[in-house]
Amino acid sequence: MDTKEQILKSFEQAGKPMRPGDIAKMINVESKVVSKYIKELKKEGKIYSPKRCYYDIQK
Repeated sequence: MDTKEQILKSFEQAGKPMRPGDIAKMINVESKVVSKYIKELKKEGKIYSPKRCYYDIQK
């Protein structure tokens, strides 16, 4: 499973908006790596930001 998939899975498991740092702790990677992938996932339309610094899976 690649990092992008792990990030999407962590959103599904949490069931609520999360910060990149929270996701990083869940999947054991640095938060800057998570932030990079979040940017890509946002461009792809898979996640969105409901409020500042929080992200959630696009439903």
